[in-house]
Amino acid sequence: MSILLETRGLTRILPVEPPVTLVQDANLAVKRGRFVTVIGPSGCGKSSLLYLLGLLDRPTEGALIFDGVDASGLSAEERARLRLEKIGFVFQFHFLLPEFTARENVMIPIRRLGRLTDRHGRERAMEVLESVGLSDQAEKTPDKMSGGQRQRVAIARALANDPVLLLGDEPTGNLDSVNSERVVNLFRTFAHDQGRAVICVTHDQSISAAADRRIHMLDGRIVSGD
Repeated sequence: MSILLETRGLTRILPVEPPVTLVQDANLAVKRGRFVTVIGPSGCGKSSLLYLLGLLDRPTEGALIFDGVDASGLSAEERARLRLEKIGFVFQFHFLLPEFTARENVMIPIRRLGRLTDRHGRERAMEVLESVGLSDQAEKTPDKMSGGQRQRVAIARALANDPVLLLGDEPTGNLDSVNSERVVNLFRTFAHDQGRAVICVTHDQSISAAADRRIHMLDGRIVSGD
């Protein structure tokens, strides 16, 4: 399996007085086909690292090589395009648009990317909804679905443009154990069967136990990675 994502001395310091270091000298390599969790106490920099890996934030120092491209030097427009094309995000809260159906929510990033016709975009939306077991919920709005179903719609939306990297920030934080297990199984499938890299920040022991690799953070630093 080839390396998809590599960081070299990645550091993020907030320019306040006194300066606050969120991530310090992070060196990390993640291969395709791997399911990785980032764990550690609250406030240790897990989410800050995830936002750097997902190009939502810029490092103060260091390099981030994503799919062969040094993303740390890209313009804001180039970073946004790279995120849209190759990275999917799943957060603790689903952030679905309440007035849109499940299918319409999944079609939002497809339309933003603009590679597919509307008909093919609808077909792609149905394809990813089916992959998370929700094709029968496609025409329902979020208020007509359970919490677990809404989170799986959010996962389908993250997969809409067929990303090579899927990032989760406490993606099971609002789910019961049954739905948490469903999400874990989906993430394992996306990594092992589809060749994506999946990286999740989590406090959920079931996710951590199911991962191929666990990255431990403390005080903004990566202290171990089994």
